[in-house]
Amino acid sequence: MQRPEPFVKPDMIFSVSDASALLKNVVETAFPVIKIRGELSQITRATSGHIYMTIKDSGAAMSVIVWRGTPINFALSDGLEVIITGRLTTYPARSNYQIVAASIEMAGVGAILKMLEERKQKLAAEGLFDASRKKPLPKLPRTIGVVTSPTGAAFQDIQNRLRERFPAHIILYPATVQGQTAAAEVAAGVEYFNREKNVDVIIVARGGGALEDLLPFSEEIVVRAVANSQIPVITGVGHEPDWMLVDFAADFRAPTPTGAAEAVLPTKLSLIQDLENLGHRLLTSMTTRIQTLKHNLATISIKSPQQTLMERTQRLDDITRTLGIIIGAKLTNLNQRVEHAGHMLSSLSYKNVLGRGYAIARDADNKIVSSVATPNKIASIEFADGIKTL
Repeated sequence: MQRPEPFVKPDMIFSVSDASALLKNVVETAFPVIKIRGELSQITRATSGHIYMTIKDSGAAMSVIVWRGTPINFALSDGLEVIITGRLTTYPARSNYQIVAASIEMAGVGAILKMLEERKQKLAAEGLFDASRKKPLPKLPRTIGVVTSPTGAAFQDIQNRLRERFPAHIILYPATVQGQTAAAEVAAGVEYFNREKNVDVIIVARGGGALEDLLPFSEEIVVRAVANSQIPVITGVGHEPDWMLVDFAADFRAPTPTGAAEAVLPTKLSLIQDLENLGHRLLTSMTTRIQTLKHNLATISIKSPQQTLMERTQRLDDITRTLGIIIGAKLTNLNQRVEHAGHMLSSLSYKNVLGRGYAIARDADNKIVSSVATPNKIASIEFADGIKTL
């Protein structure tokens, strides 16, 4: 770069304000447009809406101002490598120079992918992508909520495909799908449907575009809104190769907006085929069941009443014989016991004593006289062979 010739003479004297104004004019004239690549840090958003930050590399740092309303298609974060297009100027009150940004872009796809991968790992660690969070899609939703741009081709494609497949009511939540406010508007759409509970399923969609254009669908605010949705969410963002972080949080990821419409509603033909298949399966199941019952019935052996009566009679005879045996045994035992008791009674009888020469004296009242001192007179004497009356 050629060194400019100095135009300030050594003997010139300036006031501080004049010198600052002169320097400001020189800088702005020499650098009306400049592109600077570096890493962001110290990002601050003022209450006015302006953003103040620093862009730096290993050797230097420079202040950056982003006026409110400047379009930015992604979230600014510390450590992000970007290319800032703007103009150099000075800020006399602090005697420093700065760049006023007109646009900011990520420094290449590699930087974007690195940022997305780090964010993906962070959100995955929180469990926002877990399969256990996935909700089943309704089979035939009556009302479908769509979060997308009302003027984009994505919404038209969704409407056309849904109209071709099966009648359903569509509620559109209009949201910008590109630019600085896109992420907040898409998240607000998902939250609106969850708050109102006026749809059965939600489609979040936009058409294809550059990776930078699709970045709002990888912002944390969108991912968290979809992950926390109580209503099933289908995403259809970009084309088949485009995987945004919101796709990992959704209950179903379609490759395109048209694919999202196809996933949410079946065709009339497929419904008819499903009904025919169910009918065929039901008929097959019933036929198999009936055949099984017939087979079981055929294997059952039914006896005639006469045979049943004969078997019961035989059983009664067996019981009678068994009872006869048991009763006979009981009677024999009882007879033996009675006979034994008779022997015992006979052996203990007093008549056996009389047979040995003894006699029993009784008074007139037939009471035994057992002592000579008894006042009653002996009326009879019993011997072994009889009774003698006195």
